[in-house]
Formats: sequence, C-alpha cells, structure tokens
Amino acid sequence: MYHLVVNGVAHDVNVPAGTPILWVLRDILGLTGTKYGCGIEACGACTIWVDGSPERSCDMEVTEAVGSKITTIEGLSHNSAHPVQRAWIAHQVPQCGFCQSGVIMAAAAAIRAGASGPQAANEVQNICICGTYQRMREALNSI
Repeated sequence: MYHLVVNGVAHDVNVPAGTPILWVLRDILGLTGTKYGCGIEACGACTIWVDGSPERSCDMEVTEAVGSKITTIEGLSHNSAHPVQRAWIAHQVPQCGFCQSGVIMAAAAAIRAGASGPQAANEVQNICICGTYQRMREALNSI
C-alpha cells in the first residue's frame, strides 16, 4: 500500500512496487488527462509535476512518488484559468490534443520557475506529432 498526494487529495493505492505512476494516475485514480506516449520518457505526453517540478510519469515508479505532492493536468486549475491554459484556448493550439496536457504542464512549470513566455517556449522539450509548435510558441509568447 502506497500513500500518495495527488492534486491535493490523499490516496492509498495497492499496486506492485514497480508500477509506473502514470498507470496509477490513469487506471487506479481515473485521472486520464496524463497520457501515455512513448514509455521511455522521450515524448513528454506523460508530464506531471512532482513537488512542483516537471517529471515524466511513464517511467517513474510509484515508490518514487511517495511523500511527494503530485499535480496532474486536472489539478493545474479547476476551470482552465491557468495562464497557459487560457493562452492555449485563445490561440487554438491543439490539433489532436493528445500531447497537450504534457506540453501545458511542462510550459506551466517553466513559467512557474520564472521563465517568460518566450523562454518557456524554448524550455519545453515535448514532442507533438501534429506539429502545433508554431501555435504553442505564439500562445506562450502571449503570456
């Protein structure tokens, strides 16, 4: 049994020690905004915050998350009021949308760490198969 704090809510989960936190979030807690992309921490679709820092959740074992505060896209804001979410909506960034929660979490973490919009655009290292990078950059530059 592992005790996790996700989006400010405490959860006790009973999963094997090697279970990636991504699957705990999606399959056990029902937080499906965090996506599975590559499984090797390369694409960033699974980006969450662990103690306020962006982390790839596909290869992070549940045991590594115990004692940390986890934030998913569902916990970034309850009404899409975060500046990055508002910019994404205003600039109609998503095409298919699959990678977007991970990109938003990475960009929001960069801005939270003090990066300006243009700096945040340079710091986000996520992959978007649809290629919406120009709209992402425009959205971040507007913040």
